Amino acid sequence: MKSVYKQYLGYRDTPQLWEGMSEQGLEQFKMPIIQDGNFDDIIDENLRLGKRVERFVSFELNQLPDVEIIVENIQIQQEKRTLGELDCILKHGNTYKHLEIVYKFYLYDPEVGTTEYEHWIGPNRKDCLVDKLSKLKDKQLPLLYRPETLNYLNTLQLNTDTVSQQVYFKAQLFVPYMQTKDVCKALNPACIAGFYVHYGDLHHFADCKFYIPEKVNWLCAIETQIAWLTYSRFLELIESVMRNKTSPLCWVKQPNGLTKKCFIVWW
Repeated sequence: MKSVYKQYLGYRDTPQLWEGMSEQGLEQFKMPIIQDGNFDDIIDENLRLGKRVERFVSFELNQLPDVEIIVENIQIQQEKRTLGELDCILKHGNTYKHLEIVYKFYLYDPEVGTTEYEHWIGPNRKDCLVDKLSKLKDKQLPLLYRPETLNYLNTLQLNTDTVSQQVYFKAQLFVPYMQTKDVCKALNPACIAGFYVHYGDLHHFADCKFYIPEKVNWLCAIETQIAWLTYSRFLELIESVMRNKTSPLCWVKQPNGLTKKCFIVWW
């Protein structure tokens, strides 16, 4: 439970990727400040990071006196084929909202694309911010208006004309090592959580210590009272990860005690 609480705090303290309306016309849900931060829900230890975040969001929404969650995680099906899932439909005051929840880790690669949005890619280069925004706008949000969804909403006595749509998009952003250029113009610079470095450049950190958190703990703030790895031991552990073309998130502790989050990339 202690580690889950730390994950919750890390999620809660992660800024939203933008405020208000994005250039793509996606409106952020503004989560009111939660006074009681004592997360006490039970979470399956095998629950992956994305679903874990959805549980954290649900917990926060349930703390709000003017919010009622109508349904969550509703799979929309056409015969036996799943068309998609609605993350949440809630009543906020006197209005209904369809809310899509996103929590991502993106790295800034100036060699990819030509715009700020296109430069942000996933740690393993398998996804990118532009594709996620397109999926939200062209697939996930329009799912609300599919005939199959309308049939389901009718059972709840809901009319899509009365349901607005928003996203709750949080992210941790990572810039190249020694990056000094301001790379966030359209996005929230407060989301920059650390840097990334190529495996071949790790010699720059030979006098540092390291820690490799489990993926669900990527949400967490850095802890200092942990079993830090020496540089040589860290290299031994990270070598096989690199061979598998996986970019892990690590915590780096400098000789002066300063700590930072860092992705080690294979590409």
